[in-house]
This record gives sequence, C-alpha cells and structure tokens, in this order.
Amino acid sequence: MPVEMVEAGSERRRIAVNLTGGTEPALVYFGGYASTMDGHKARFVSQFGEALGKKVVRFDYSGCGMSGGEFRSATISQWLDDCRAVFDQYVTGNAIVVGSSMGGWLALLLNRALREAGDDRVRGLVLVAPAVDMTRQLLSNSMTDAEREALDLQGWFERPSGHSEPHVFTSDLITDGEKHLIFGQKIVTGCPVHVLQGGRDSSVPPGQAQKLMDHLLLDVAKLTLVPDGDHSLSRPEDLALLRRAIEWMIKTA
Repeated sequence: MPVEMVEAGSERRRIAVNLTGGTEPALVYFGGYASTMDGHKARFVSQFGEALGKKVVRFDYSGCGMSGGEFRSATISQWLDDCRAVFDQYVTGNAIVVGSSMGGWLALLLNRALREAGDDRVRGLVLVAPAVDMTRQLLSNSMTDAEREALDLQGWFERPSGHSEPHVFTSDLITDGEKHLIFGQKIVTGCPVHVLQGGRDSSVPPGQAQKLMDHLLLDVAKLTLVPDGDHSLSRPEDLALLRRAIEWMIKTA
C-alpha cells in the first residue's frame, strides 16, 4: 500500500503512514522504541487486519523510518503528538490500538487524553510487553554508573538493542518522560485491555506487566504470560496469541 504523510506538532513534522482500507473497528499499531512500521509485528497486524477486511493504520514516529524529524531530538511528548495526529486523521469511528513496548505506554496515554476529552473511539487495547513509564522505570531507575556519566557529559547514552545498532537514550527524552508517568494512580481505560508478556523479556521485565495489571482496577483486563517468550514475541506461536487477542477485542468492541 502507498505511504501517506500527515503533519504533527507545532513544528509540523511530517509523519509517514500506511493505511489499509476496510471496516471498523480499525486496527491501529503503535510500535516500540526506534522501531518502524515495517517491523515484523507491525506487518503481521497489517496483514491479519487486511485479511479480516479491517481498516489498519500503522506509521513511523518522527525521527524513525520514513518520517521527518531528528530521532535524537524526539521525546515522549512529540511521539504522543504523532500518535494523536495519525489517530485523528485516519480513525473516524471505533478502533482497537495494538501497542508494542513503548507503544503500549503511548497507547495508554493517548486513550487517557481522548477519554478526558469525551472521546471513546478506543474500544480495546492489546499491549505487547508494554513499557509503561519506561523513561523512569526502565531507564532512570536502572542506569549504570557509566551510563549516568555519559548522560551527564554528552546528554545521551547507549544500550544494546538486539540489532546491529544500539539504542540511544537522551536526557531530553528522560526529562520529558516525567510529564507522562501513569504508575502510582489508578489507570482507567474505559475499555478492555489484554497484555501479552514474555517471561524471558530482558528489556521489559515481566514485573512491569504485573505492575500494570495492579493499576487496572476498574476495567476488564487480561494478562497472558508466555513463559519462554522474549521481548519481541514474534515467533509463530507468539503471533498466534496476538491474533487471538485481537480477534477477542474485535468481538468485544
């Protein structure tokens, strides 16, 4: 499918979007940190949704893939603006948001902002290894002395990503993330939530998923733990679980 462009943020960043036409509820995919809409799970959701005849929306965050902007200057606020711009442009009715890793946090943040504005278009959340409050929970609270020194001296530090290039985390990203923390208070989604979590996830430990479940006190919420699953949860058997989770959400929406 052709890639479209939508503008986001006050500086009008150009965000690359892939849209598959179909019926609602739409499936909207929010990827993980430094990932693109051509990632394995993103393409799986797109192909699965297309086979069901559903509208599917996936996109690249600013500074990633085919979108404009500089990755090292991006923040959670900017990426949340990207999500809102894409959602408002392409979702006219009900939607199920599938969020992977950081995308799980962004999905919760977007849903909260929409609900506060009286907008209930999000009818279900499927969250894969959701990195909720990652800038504090997974970065600030776990930095090594060497990482802290690098952050102080140059404004960024690196961690292995599991790919050829390491992940880069900036002080601006971490500082901005403090504006968007959601742990420590009840999380009210107003819709069902299904969390998929790998038991051998070294990037987002399983305890993060359980912590999220402990905050979801008022809505239907499921946690599926895959004991031997890693962070990506991209094996055929993992994708089968993701497919069933989405199917359940479609029936529930």
